[in-house]
Amino acid sequence: MAIQRYSKGARGERELLNTLFEKGFSVVRAAGSGVNGIAPDILAVRAGKGLVFECKAWDRGSLSIDHEKFESLRLWRDNALMETYMAWRMNGQGWYFIKLDEMTRTEKNYTVTRKTAIKIGRRLEHIVG
Repeated sequence: MAIQRYSKGARGERELLNTLFEKGFSVVRAAGSGVNGIAPDILAVRAGKGLVFECKAWDRGSLSIDHEKFESLRLWRDNALMETYMAWRMNGQGWYFIKLDEMTRTEKNYTVTRKTAIKIGRRLEHIVG
C-alpha cells in the first residue's frame, strides 16, 4: 500500500514538473523530499519568479501535513522569498493550489478540506499566467 501511494505521488509530481517545464519554467524535483521533510517536492523558476510546491495526489475529503513539514515549507517561503503552495491533485479534477496561509492549524497538523480548495479555485493558470 505504501509503495502504491509513493508511486501515485511520484507520478503526480512528474506530471506537474512536466507541465511547468512546458510552460517555460526551469524545474527541479527534490530527491527524497517526502522522506527527509526539509525540502519541498518541486522548485520552478522563470524570469526571476520562483515557485515552491509540496505535492499531494490523493482522493480524500481533506489534505493534511504535519506541523514539522508545514514549518519547513514556511521556512522555504520566508528564506527564498518564493510563493509556496500545497499542490493537490484530485482524481478527475486536476490540480488545485493552496497557499500555506490558507491552511488551518489543528492539534496534529495543518489541513485544508476539498470543499475549501475547490472554493479557493486556484488552478495552475492562476499562478503561472
